[in-house]
Amino acid sequence: MIQIEQLSRRYGGFTAVDDVSFTIGGGEVVGLLGHNGAGKTTIMKMICGFLEPTAGSITVDGLRVGRDTAAIQARIGYLPENCPVWPEMTVIDYLDYQAALHGVPEVQRNAAIVRAIRRTALKEKAAAPIHTLSRGYRQRVGVAQAILHDPDIVILDEPTNGLDPTQIRHMRELIRELAKSATVIVSTHILQEVQAVCERVLILRAGRLVVDSRIDELQRGHALLVAVEGDAAPALHGVDGVSSVTPLASVDGRSRYRLEALPEAAPKVAAALAGAGVALHELHAERHDLETVFARVNEEVANG
Repeated sequence: MIQIEQLSRRYGGFTAVDDVSFTIGGGEVVGLLGHNGAGKTTIMKMICGFLEPTAGSITVDGLRVGRDTAAIQARIGYLPENCPVWPEMTVIDYLDYQAALHGVPEVQRNAAIVRAIRRTALKEKAAAPIHTLSRGYRQRVGVAQAILHDPDIVILDEPTNGLDPTQIRHMRELIRELAKSATVIVSTHILQEVQAVCERVLILRAGRLVVDSRIDELQRGHALLVAVEGDAAPALHGVDGVSSVTPLASVDGRSRYRLEALPEAAPKVAAALAGAGVALHELHAERHDLETVFARVNEEVANG
């Protein structure tokens, strides 16, 4: 659906985005992850047609940014990091104005506004002037304007900024709901948000794309963790697919080992232990949380 090819954006001698390529399919929920200044917002602004690429191309279902920018923008709902709102307007008046800008026909406008207010839990604030709202509610108003026209693509830049824990949970639920009918791109530097709502992550560092992977694959380790009774080292050494065996600290009187091996080696490990008469209590693949993966990726890139 969205195809990015060799995308770059430079400001004088500074390169904000450096030769980035990726493809996002319809219905995917993709997280753009990276430290502040990694290039996330710049990429989203280029997809939306607000910034021109210095080099490279962006296409959406055959439409090309630059040649077909207006047609692409009509299909996108965008929440900027600092969403511009008119503080003197009420929420409902602002959404009515935004619906007109999005080209929602007048006869459909009221229904679109009601639906957006319901989806973002803004009913109790609908008649309130925007300047009276907390940062969290203003963020919800920004999301409401982004989804008024039922876009095919929803791009959210730091959508949980300023939200309390309850509002964050609601935002996660909304993103999951949006994903049923739209492609969703979420930019954040908060690892938990990507892990909570995204199925795939693009990790940026200093303007370059360093990781493009499904989260479940990224978190899967290349090791097996084993807990047994007694000494299992002799049985584990030499198992096909196991390249190393590292003893770990015992817990509850059970011996524990970390095996350098792919998860596919687990049946052979279990068979070897059973053949040696070693009682097996645990055998599972090692998994990493996204924070560990992110730190490792940045360390590897930094070290060349």
